[in-house]
Amino acid sequence: MAMHDAVDWAEDLGGGVRVALIQAGTFRSDAGALFGPVPWVLWGGLATDEVDDKRRLLQALNCLLIETPSGRVLVETGIGARVDDKTRAMRGYEGPWIGTALETAGFLPESINVVAMSHLHFDHAGGLLRPDGSKAFPHAKIVAQRAEWEVALGDNPRLVASYVQPELRLVEKWGAQGWADGEQEIMPGVTVVPTGGHSAGHQAVVVRGTGDGAGTLAFFGDLMMRPWAANPRWVTSFDDFPLDSVARKAELFAQAADEGWIVVLSHEARHPVGRLVRDRDRFRYEAI
Repeated sequence: MAMHDAVDWAEDLGGGVRVALIQAGTFRSDAGALFGPVPWVLWGGLATDEVDDKRRLLQALNCLLIETPSGRVLVETGIGARVDDKTRAMRGYEGPWIGTALETAGFLPESINVVAMSHLHFDHAGGLLRPDGSKAFPHAKIVAQRAEWEVALGDNPRLVASYVQPELRLVEKWGAQGWADGEQEIMPGVTVVPTGGHSAGHQAVVVRGTGDGAGTLAFFGDLMMRPWAANPRWVTSFDDFPLDSVARKAELFAQAADEGWIVVLSHEARHPVGRLVRDRDRFRYEAI
């Protein structure tokens, strides 16, 4: 099946494996928190035109639709439609939720076989339910790391603010059917790879085509939100284990650069698809 003209970007990786970028709206995050320990003098000129009067940076909610001969995988679900007006205003949330965005791009939510999420923060796992509380993807299995579910439903006050626990408890049994414990191929050519760092159970999704000229695509979740995250030492204040983020980014980014992987950024609105290239002892993101 050909990708619909309404998708934001699409790529054929070979062997019947195709990937489409679906943007499920935008929201805003505190700019200082996004840059964490990086001083303003280094990042102040990077995104000034995206910062509003509340010093919040515009963030896209990037999701992937992966089509394979064995079925369809959706990566991420965005903030979703079950958001009250106060929260919507506080987050600066605008645009279609994932259900509407998928349908506009030509894909029925009922056609999704697997929903894989990098982690369960509010801006990645919010679209699992329709506004009426029914399953947004009734025929799909949810795949997230068991470690992520455990921390998401725990009681650590430092972590609870990043998760919408009442919503996650509504899908807890559904999610338990697809718990991943470590690296796992969730569909031929589609593999989840634990990374930690940003959250205890954070995972990347790697998609590999087959045949002559086959390509590889990686979605590193919130280890690679925006272009500047290509520097492994630039981590956010939202990273629960920043030293782990630095180490894992250096390892994964080296493989992506050396093997020429396509990389999709989790929250970049303007240039969300690109590649990583080596730049001295770090990496640089180049949009394609």
